[in-house]
Amino acid sequence: MPPRSEQPAPPEPSPLPPPSLPQVHTRGNRRTLEFQPGDIQSEMLLSRPDDLVLDYARAMMCFALFVPAPRHIVMVGLGGGSLAKFCYRHFPRTRITVLEISADVIALRAAFCVPPDDARLRIVHTCAADYLRAAPGSCDVILVDGFDAAGMPATLGSAAFYADCRRALRDGGVLVANILSYDPEHDAIAARIEAAFRRRVCDFPGIAGNNHLLFAVRAGAGDSGGTRAARLQARLARRRSLCLPWVNRVLARALVAWLAWRPV
Repeated sequence: MPPRSEQPAPPEPSPLPPPSLPQVHTRGNRRTLEFQPGDIQSEMLLSRPDDLVLDYARAMMCFALFVPAPRHIVMVGLGGGSLAKFCYRHFPRTRITVLEISADVIALRAAFCVPPDDARLRIVHTCAADYLRAAPGSCDVILVDGFDAAGMPATLGSAAFYADCRRALRDGGVLVANILSYDPEHDAIAARIEAAFRRRVCDFPGIAGNNHLLFAVRAGAGDSGGTRAARLQARLARRRSLCLPWVNRVLARALVAWLAWRPV
């Protein structure tokens, strides 16, 4: 009987690489939040920390065309706090809740001059999907801008998540979803938003480059265009906004300038 040959032990599985930690880089007057070098998630001017620097951040403020005086804004993703700081300063009668799953990101709030929590601003360390599922009819605006080193987490692209977002909005409320145009799941996520909001969805073509922003309106029962948000959504969906990308970018800049300078 031939001798039995010993089988080599299976190799130990390679350890998974650690998740990328958020990094802060300061170059002159600019401070950025990055997960990978050069992959800018958020940007701030040290001389004007409440300004919106990136095109997509200015474009997300177009929610004010639909809901100009929100009572409660919920933001999914803190990043460098650009949207939170701008809304905190220029919507002084609005309550703002920011949902952030990464304690490492929250720990950087002072580096990006995010104000401390108070009666109007609250940053919650939680899963946004869990929070919104338990908060029906609680807000007027939801801004979905949640990314990690790998892109948009699957939870934030699911049909269940956007159904919960719709339930969390009051009638006439608006969801703004930031989806990367090159995300392999882009078309599927857009279709889920369309389905959840019963096709009350529109966009501003080319307003923010590779950041494709969808504006979805929760119309009330039997609302065929009675609310400001429903009327604007129907008009934009029919006419594709102002059509020309550069005009839409000018629109976003003009809106942000008006919000910054209007009397409140």
